[in-house]
Amino acid sequence: MKMNGGIPLREGLVSRNTKETQIKLQINIDGKGDCTANTGIGFFDHMLVLFARHGLMDAVFEVNGDLHVDSHHTVEDTGIALGLAIRQALGDKRSIKRYGTAFVPMDEALVQVSLDLSDRPFLVFDACMTRQMVGQMDTQMVEEFFRAVAFNAGITLHVKLLHGSNCHHIIEAIFKAFGKALDEATKIDTRIVGVMSTKGTL
Repeated sequence: MKMNGGIPLREGLVSRNTKETQIKLQINIDGKGDCTANTGIGFFDHMLVLFARHGLMDAVFEVNGDLHVDSHHTVEDTGIALGLAIRQALGDKRSIKRYGTAFVPMDEALVQVSLDLSDRPFLVFDACMTRQMVGQMDTQMVEEFFRAVAFNAGITLHVKLLHGSNCHHIIEAIFKAFGKALDEATKIDTRIVGVMSTKGTL
């Protein structure tokens, strides 16, 4: 186990290969927000970097996908790998705060993300997109990405657009808010003995 000043590093490392995508992904929950993302979809790379930066997590995304088909497999499979890496990094979830909520404005857009690291995966995604594409990314894939993350990490995840019309601004606010909410939920609180549950397990 890697250590930082006697404290175990909360890291996840996932290698996932299918006939549609080849993914290597690394995340350090206790990072500084350093991230490199190479998925072949420029806008998606930008969103992943924003997620890590605003969540203060170090991450590396190396993704090769069948972009000659469309962006679907690349985006969804990256979400699967990220969810698995988050689950791995959290381990037994001892002393984490468990819940996180963030409101993020981006010009005319305002987004709320609330999540629970409950190991009861669920997604409520209430954000309509008025454009089909932003850059080379299908805007429908934003919901699919977060579904893949939530169900593979074991997160109850609620995403709600409160205001907004510009799809770039909306999506950017969603990724930033998810990063900030996840950062809050994964924080260690030494007052919590074991896990934050009366059941004794998450």
